[in-house]
Amino acid sequence: MIDYSEGSGKQYHIGVGKEDIGEYVILPGDPGRCAKIAKYFDNSQKTGQNREYVTYTGYLNGTRVSVCSTGIGGPSASIAIEELSALGAHTFIRIGTCGGMQLDVKSGDVAVATASIRMEGTTREYAPIEFPAVANLDVTNALVDACKRLNQPYHVGVSQSKDSFYGQHRPETLPNGDELIRKWKAWLALDCKVSEMESAALFVVGSYLRVRVGACFLVVANQERAKAGLDNPQVHDTDGAIRVAVEALKILIDEDNR
Repeated sequence: MIDYSEGSGKQYHIGVGKEDIGEYVILPGDPGRCAKIAKYFDNSQKTGQNREYVTYTGYLNGTRVSVCSTGIGGPSASIAIEELSALGAHTFIRIGTCGGMQLDVKSGDVAVATASIRMEGTTREYAPIEFPAVANLDVTNALVDACKRLNQPYHVGVSQSKDSFYGQHRPETLPNGDELIRKWKAWLALDCKVSEMESAALFVVGSYLRVRVGACFLVVANQERAKAGLDNPQVHDTDGAIRVAVEALKILIDEDNR
């Protein structure tokens, strides 16, 4: 493979080297969330910024950890985990936002994904469609334990990963709307909890790379609750989900050091 970094020792897209990251990494989508997450680390400092990828590194429980943004969607998320893994990172927690699907999934809750529906394109270049996008069990259990410790309302189950935000929110306006609506009804019938855009790619690429990946999301709103005439305020403060991810990393670090 061509060395697009031209011998710099830095990964081409994320712009950092092995000395710039820890082995445990939180992956938000929004670059603006990285500084907010890094405030929970000890002695954190910014170690990289290139394109949508902003990186901070610090310490949790005496272990070096990082946060690196991925931007929106599977293609950029897969690049991030590929390049971070190449630098030695082995444990990843995706933290982001999502839309609720089941009526009991309320705004402000946290969703922990056990697996994701591969309704996107990135994973098709890594694995046949029959291969499932499944979260690592250790990371998932740590996220659930973190929710319990923090008294954070949460749900555990399957997420839908898609490529088109507006395909979810106004499918009837799109040429392929009939298929989108038909599949959405199927996901609802199968008890899919939330819809988001990155976890399927991260789970499948993580399986390929033999690294641990889990995911938790803030539920911003739930369009099915709105359709049913139920209370559906919008919640945009991601701090609860961030604290869950940070606490889960602490749990994993402690377990790994036993």
